[in-house]
Amino acid sequence: MKLSLPESDKAALLDQLGAANIKFQHTYPGDRPDRQPVHTVYGGANLFKADTCVKMGEIALNNLLTYAPNFVELARALQFKNHEHLPHLEADVAALTAKLDAMSPEDRKQEPAWLAYSVYNKIVAKLKREAVEDFRVDFEDGFGNRPDAEEDETAVRAAKEVAKGMSQGTLSPFIGIRIKPFTEDLKQRGVRTLDIFLTALLAETGGKLPNNFVVMLPKVTIPEQMTTMVRLFELLEQANSLQAGTLKMETMVEATQIIMDEEGRNPLMRIIRASEGRCVAAHFGTYDYTASCGITAKYQTMGHPVNDFAHHMTKVALGGTGIFLSDGATNVMPIGPHRGDKLTFAQLRENRESVHNAWRQAYHHSTHSLINGFYQGWDLNPAQLPMRYAATYNFFLSSYDDAVFRLKTFVERAAISTLTGDIFDDAATGQGLLNFFLKALNCGAISEEEILATGLTLEEVQTRSFFRILEGRRAKAAK
Repeated sequence: MKLSLPESDKAALLDQLGAANIKFQHTYPGDRPDRQPVHTVYGGANLFKADTCVKMGEIALNNLLTYAPNFVELARALQFKNHEHLPHLEADVAALTAKLDAMSPEDRKQEPAWLAYSVYNKIVAKLKREAVEDFRVDFEDGFGNRPDAEEDETAVRAAKEVAKGMSQGTLSPFIGIRIKPFTEDLKQRGVRTLDIFLTALLAETGGKLPNNFVVMLPKVTIPEQMTTMVRLFELLEQANSLQAGTLKMETMVEATQIIMDEEGRNPLMRIIRASEGRCVAAHFGTYDYTASCGITAKYQTMGHPVNDFAHHMTKVALGGTGIFLSDGATNVMPIGPHRGDKLTFAQLRENRESVHNAWRQAYHHSTHSLINGFYQGWDLNPAQLPMRYAATYNFFLSSYDDAVFRLKTFVERAAISTLTGDIFDDAATGQGLLNFFLKALNCGAISEEEILATGLTLEEVQTRSFFRILEGRRAKAAK
């Protein structure tokens, strides 16, 4: 076949393009398949104990069982799909529950009450097994500005409690600390607390950090604050004989200047680059951000439109980079106004209505975040945990069938490309579809077996990589 282009000219052009393509792929590697916690719980450093996460689970479960003793109560409070068809009488609720309990998972899915029943039972199981996925020992807003001696003592005490939790196996799977920001007036305090905490922790543990340990740096506005953290990490690693690159960090999006700088540009990518690969996540600070937009306290809520603008700007700036994104927190706590053992019927009703109202706000806020691609958010009180999982499980379970169809179709398309020898270059899209199931699996919404409906094998799912799945299938096809 006759061609017009000399092979040498074509090769030179494609080599140049190849270099640019590789640079782009390095900058935008796609979503990370690693486990991302569905939430981060922030708690004052002065209150943290080795068993804090365990006790939070107990409180959360008690809150759920008190105000929704069965799945029908929860479904009605949150208006789950088909809630209007659920029974009202206790005897009828008990009969329906017994019927669903006795059914196989496949048959149960055919019942209108399946979703509500499944979400509720998964919440209960999660709160018993692993109520808190991520905890941040907070030396900033949750701790406040205190005398230096008090913060020093708290840093040592909190470090020892983390070490104790490590030995007892009572820590959350992800954990870290939030220090004070590197603003001009607080930078010294932030550095000192970080140094004291890590030095005390490593001394207690023989040089070991908890799994998935991270340092949150709040109120970042300029890249130099991130660079300073990197240099401090290097010094701390050297001083404590840690492997280079061990310490990781997160940043916070909580000021207008981190969405648009003085030149009208979004500086988020420059801020992430300044971390030199150490930054793993960016968390949105709802209330500081709305305040920076001039929104008065009464209207500083998760649902304010200025937050959606910031969310979308963050998604656009950091999409495809592998940086995990987290939304903020609902500030309405699901706690009844009346306390005590001898409450009147009217007081019990007021408590129930107050808690259900707070549940609905948290549930809708979390669902809104999930719909907009934020798979993580903040919780501030153990009573908020049931609604975090209610929103998360409802989101994944109600989207499961559609996601199965999309990934199955995509896998089949990839298989056809493999068998015909074509190059299938949509692995990033496939990874995004696969990540839906990996996120659902990580939080307990689905089991590994339920992913098999996509046409993937269990071994392929466990690679957590669509690219590796394609490589494996190509290798088999070539034999």
